[in-house]
Amino acid sequence: MFDFTFHNPTRIVFGKKSIAKLSALVPKKHKVLITYGGGSIKKNGVYDQVALALKDHDFIEFGGIEPNPRYETLMKAVELARKEQVRFLLSVGGGSTLDGTKFLAAAIEYTSADPWDIPTAQTQVQSALPIGCVLTLAATGSESNGYAVISRESTNEKRAFFSELCYPQFAILDPETTCTLPVSQTLNGIVDPFVHVMEQYMTYEVNAPLQDRQAEAILSTLIEEGPKVIADPNNYDARANVMWCATQALNGLIACGVPQDWATHMIGHELTALYGIDHAQSLAVVLPALLRNRREQKARKLVQFGRRIWNIDDTSEDEVMEKAIVRTEEFFQSLGMKTRLSQYGITEGLEQVGIRIEKRNEKLGEHQDILREDIDAILKLCRD
Repeated sequence: MFDFTFHNPTRIVFGKKSIAKLSALVPKKHKVLITYGGGSIKKNGVYDQVALALKDHDFIEFGGIEPNPRYETLMKAVELARKEQVRFLLSVGGGSTLDGTKFLAAAIEYTSADPWDIPTAQTQVQSALPIGCVLTLAATGSESNGYAVISRESTNEKRAFFSELCYPQFAILDPETTCTLPVSQTLNGIVDPFVHVMEQYMTYEVNAPLQDRQAEAILSTLIEEGPKVIADPNNYDARANVMWCATQALNGLIACGVPQDWATHMIGHELTALYGIDHAQSLAVVLPALLRNRREQKARKLVQFGRRIWNIDDTSEDEVMEKAIVRTEEFFQSLGMKTRLSQYGITEGLEQVGIRIEKRNEKLGEHQDILREDIDAILKLCRD
């Protein structure tokens, strides 16, 4: 096991009617900016609950933050927040709204240069406004970490950054708020945390059995509970279990002391930027292909995954690995997720993914050995 330091400052408030607790969590002395996405929170009753809880607070709103939040939109919010002297940000929505809000928290305070430096130049965030979160879509785990992913329409880029200053101070997780989600977003909320876990688990052995078992517990729970949510969107218990899995998948705990990959995400980000498919859709396409391409490097963990998660008892390790990949694909497909780019009508121009990553001099994978030719080979497997 590698050496590590673990610290997660986010207070999780989980359960039914927990939005009412906002009144005590949001400081009354600061002007608050409430951020949200397309406006579904004003249709499903979440906004009314938030407004009631904050009736004694001074707050303004900024809506319209897109899935894959755009820099251009977020800079309008930066301008508003500076003008109104906002000192606290409350994200109400899913991971995209929260990612955008994390960027706002840093960008509002970043006045020396273009805030796009934060995700592109990896400029260290020196100051950020405090953030709170009401989560209405379980998927990204952004509610309990300092990561954010931002897109810029003018350059067709999707870039990530991390800052310890961008952890939410608190996150309210009420599974009831997820019951009205469209099927596509519910599906994304199962696949996304599944692949988050795989990025931290499916690497190489470092004698970290506890972290392996913790990761496997999340994977097994998603496999068991995910189909229940698809079959019955109002199944509160299944919703709660999936929501908690999504948080646990990316709050830093299972990453302690182990190598991490994230190549599936980096390739997926480029597919989203170039073709507009959902983040989780890109992950479901890339992961099986990447596992096939990296079978040799990931052999021990892939065999472990096949035997522990999919209960494959073949004596041949090659058979276990191939069946484990097939079972993973079949799981995504059983939920209704496509696993080939051609199913999205994407067959041309895939070489641009590797070109863009190479241009940034990024080397992917836990061994930093996935280069442009490897990306091309993985995407060829993804296509048909």
